[in-house]
Amino acid sequence: MPDKTVNTAKTSASGAAPQLELRGITKRYPGVLANDDISLAVASGGVHALLGENGAGKSTLVKIIYGVVKPDAGEILWDGAPTQIHNPAHARRLGVGMVFQHFNLFDTLTVAENISLGMDDAGDLKTLSGRVSEVSERYGLPIDPRRHVHALSVGERQRVEIVRCLLQSPRLLIMDEPTSVLTPQEVDKLFATLRRLSEEGRSILYISHKLEEIRELCDDATVLRGGRVAAVCDPRKETAKTLAEMMIGSEIPVVERPGGTKAGKPRLEVKGLNLPSNDPFGTSLKDIQINVHAGEIVGIAGVAGNGQREFLMALSGEEVVRDNDAVRIDGHPVGRMKPAGRRARGLAFVPEERLGRGAVPEMSLANNALLTGHRTGLVKRGLIKFEQTDEFAGKVRSDFDVKAAGVEAEARSLSGGNLQKFIIGREIGLEPGLLILAYPTWGVDVGAATTIHRAIIALKAVNTAVLIVSEDLDELFEICDRIAVIAGGRLSPLRNNGEASAQELGLWMSGEFGDAPDTQRASGAH
Repeated sequence: MPDKTVNTAKTSASGAAPQLELRGITKRYPGVLANDDISLAVASGGVHALLGENGAGKSTLVKIIYGVVKPDAGEILWDGAPTQIHNPAHARRLGVGMVFQHFNLFDTLTVAENISLGMDDAGDLKTLSGRVSEVSERYGLPIDPRRHVHALSVGERQRVEIVRCLLQSPRLLIMDEPTSVLTPQEVDKLFATLRRLSEEGRSILYISHKLEEIRELCDDATVLRGGRVAAVCDPRKETAKTLAEMMIGSEIPVVERPGGTKAGKPRLEVKGLNLPSNDPFGTSLKDIQINVHAGEIVGIAGVAGNGQREFLMALSGEEVVRDNDAVRIDGHPVGRMKPAGRRARGLAFVPEERLGRGAVPEMSLANNALLTGHRTGLVKRGLIKFEQTDEFAGKVRSDFDVKAAGVEAEARSLSGGNLQKFIIGREIGLEPGLLILAYPTWGVDVGAATTIHRAIIALKAVNTAVLIVSEDLDELFEICDRIAVIAGGRLSPLRNNGEASAQELGLWMSGEFGDAPDTQRASGAH
């Protein structure tokens, strides 16, 4: 398809003068040309989308704007004047604020303490805590400034990053995947906030893989592919399909969820699961009941901080429960069993945090594959089979189109989407009977999301039971057979996909599911 290219970045679809202008920005890393002669302009009061696949160069470019990375060539203009942005503190003084996709938070500090570290004029913690509460409530992103970050869900940590940025009243706000873990209601509130900021004359550079959001919110879009500008367009005049095709340079394959399959035996049975939270700000689980059958995909939706973290830890074995029979895998009680024992029973698990829990940042892809794959013949009599380990990691990299220098590349060197594909591919490669995934396509581009969704759906054919926890309702409707909602540590009834509606699930997210009938089954048609 032809690219919609332009010869200059000095104007935008809105016609407003640029707040920020980039001319010929180039950045090289060993073996990688991350940014190649990139030019773009963000209009004053404009909302400008930056699109591209994982690894297209978006993160490098915004780090250059924020002063984290120095360009090798090119020019930055701020308010029309050539400017060198020396570091993030300098960027903030200019009026540039940024919300990163990967959180810059210290787990052992409170929300207020974390926010104070990222501000040049934070003041005392008591005053700052009041400002945090006021700003977070005003913008519909409530967060308690006294809570410790280690106790926050992914969605709540995202709120901390956004609130920290808004407290600094930026003239240009860079947002990297800000809605990845927000519910539809939270997204609506955030968009209202961003529109208000735009009306006040503030500029917004918006990165997202949710193309319908881009079409709804943004005035202009610059599309990167392979580190270069592939297209510049008005996203309101495009479709999600044409935007996606600009990003990848070809048509997007269709994800089809097979229907009419039969439910097999229960592979995961949760009955009367109660788990008091050890965290005073956590959410206790109350009488959770759910079965997931062989060849079935079940989705759990909900607002961040409603027990998802506790539920996932209870299923993975990171938190054990008193009642051994409360969690069963293939009929075996595992409630008091640790993660290794549950994996030996056929469980594979993809946690919400990629770096740290899903993969060790400093370790190679091959060694990260070994962490959970050692039970599949990669270790014999305590000795690692290095050749087989490299082959396994290489197969995951090939099957899931993971862009990396090789299996010896460190996990931290991969983009977020490529690392996510590797982690999910590793777990699927173990051929599990039960696969549990937390936020499988968080921050992942449309091409990678399609790869992941097709791989998950393919598990139905081999009778794997799949449980997905996600805050993306569109994702759950696309691939799941049944859907439930977790709210206040309680699980709603299950709905067959064809019978569920976004409106009903949205109501249930507030905990109002009362005595609604449940769609459980022992066997039968999906």
